Amino acid sequence: MTPRILLAAPLAAAQILALVGCNASSDRDDSGINLRQPVGNVIANIPPQCFTRTQDTAKTGAENPCYVCHAGAPEPNYLSQPELQLSYAFPQVRGGNMTPNEWSNLFVDRGEQIAAIPDSDVLAYVRTDNYRGSGTQIELAQRLSAVPDAWDVNGNGQWDGYVPDAAFAFDALGYDHDPDGAPTGWRAFRYYPFPGAFMPTNGSFDDVLIRLPKPFRQDESGRDDAVVYGINLAIVESLIRRADVPIAPVDEATLNVDLDRDGELGTARRVRFDWAPLEQRDMSYVGLARLEQAAGRVHLAAGLFPVGTEFLHSVRYLDLVDGQVVAAPRMKELRYSRKQRWMSYSDLYQQALRDDKEADLDPDRPEQFLGNPESGLKSSLGWVYQGFIEDRNGRLRPQTREESQFCVGCHGGLSATDDGNFAFSRKLADDGDNSGWGYWSQRPFRALPDPLRSDGQPEYATYLKANHAGDEYRANGEVRDRYFDAANQPKADAFAALQNDLEPLMLPSAGRALALNKAYWLVVREQSFAKGRDAMLAPARNVLREVTADQSTGIETPLSAPRLTTGPVPQ
Repeated sequence: MTPRILLAAPLAAAQILALVGCNASSDRDDSGINLRQPVGNVIANIPPQCFTRTQDTAKTGAENPCYVCHAGAPEPNYLSQPELQLSYAFPQVRGGNMTPNEWSNLFVDRGEQIAAIPDSDVLAYVRTDNYRGSGTQIELAQRLSAVPDAWDVNGNGQWDGYVPDAAFAFDALGYDHDPDGAPTGWRAFRYYPFPGAFMPTNGSFDDVLIRLPKPFRQDESGRDDAVVYGINLAIVESLIRRADVPIAPVDEATLNVDLDRDGELGTARRVRFDWAPLEQRDMSYVGLARLEQAAGRVHLAAGLFPVGTEFLHSVRYLDLVDGQVVAAPRMKELRYSRKQRWMSYSDLYQQALRDDKEADLDPDRPEQFLGNPESGLKSSLGWVYQGFIEDRNGRLRPQTREESQFCVGCHGGLSATDDGNFAFSRKLADDGDNSGWGYWSQRPFRALPDPLRSDGQPEYATYLKANHAGDEYRANGEVRDRYFDAANQPKADAFAALQNDLEPLMLPSAGRALALNKAYWLVVREQSFAKGRDAMLAPARNVLREVTADQSTGIETPLSAPRLTTGPVPQ
């Protein structure tokens, strides 16, 4: 039976965790998880969304949520996969001609359990900060300093992976500072959520932070320099988006770099994207990174992050403030990635050819990933990925290899990513407030317009009309009823409003938000993430339980998914 947590006022982390059976001060591993355990689902890198039944039995034709992940891609992403919109091209890992859907949590009916959890209980739970605990110290970092044996994969008595070090204390420009006020190097940015599961209406708020290596944060003499760091971040943004990026006016002569490419070292107000090395046009970082680049130790190319770039991504429950859905203090997950090695365009192209050849020679061999849950799993694109997720008592613990494989699959092999990353190319370019830099506000989507793709089509309106739903499983009745009538036709007034305000699409009602929290909390209590971590309010009706070899999706013509446009940049 789910425990009741009856509150007269918000409780501290230790109180909440004690009520659900956890001693928050214990250094013992109470998760029941051993990181050395074998992988059960060898194709856990294929997410549950890929088992979506695109054909609706009630009508002809097919819905298409697939195009946002599998379409054409700009160089140096050589993983253009529009053909994957047309068939379920899964390896037959169990023998025979069928691939079973191992994401069985999609089909569990938790309706009675969800209804039995009082709203006050789940609100108390999600309002408890499981990252910092009751103080300013990072609880997980403290536990990792005396790593439990079950987490010590290599048995050397220490944790060899990423130790959480972001304070989640941001200034107005998005820079994170530790409790003593010193910068941690992390910087938050606002971005358009990827269409589908990552829209908060489907269960989770999330944020993303970026950190560049120390040479990118220092001037040429090796001193920390906030101006240098901000400009280098703008240069990286320009390279990833292949677009000009506005910056605060800066004297180029102090940096020895012509940022706006006007032929002189004057005052620059933008970083101009002008990278065409075959035409003798290149770009340069500033500060110590410029010297490292000149020495050949730092590399620069359009569409690629420099080696040492890190991303930190928290996935959070939904909270309510005055009836408004906002991000909760409690984290469901904390995901980390770091670029380990440089791969040139040629390297990436050759890797894509090798992957295609291996798939042709042995199509039923599951994808292989190097690494382990302690040091992280490696992608073929040169990145390492590591994740932390709630244990049954609500504390963050390292993910198992199988749970991490779920993340690496998407970051290592989709047309939708830029150098393996989803969010940075979707960063707000001109939101009227620090050009997209900063942490989410309490109402981040209010009056935020539907962004245009480079082909001029609105991003989310296109997704809704291609899928007739706001999620891959077509299980979000609120979004469907808000944007489509009983005949499944678009509501003109709702789509017109969407042009200038994303909030009605992005945020669920208060009742749905609470139900989604409860559904996920039940999965946490079960520790059944290997069977799926989606918050499902009812068993999925539009998901296949098994797939035959190269079974048709029913989609006849692949759709394109151009990148978002950045809009005009001040000259």
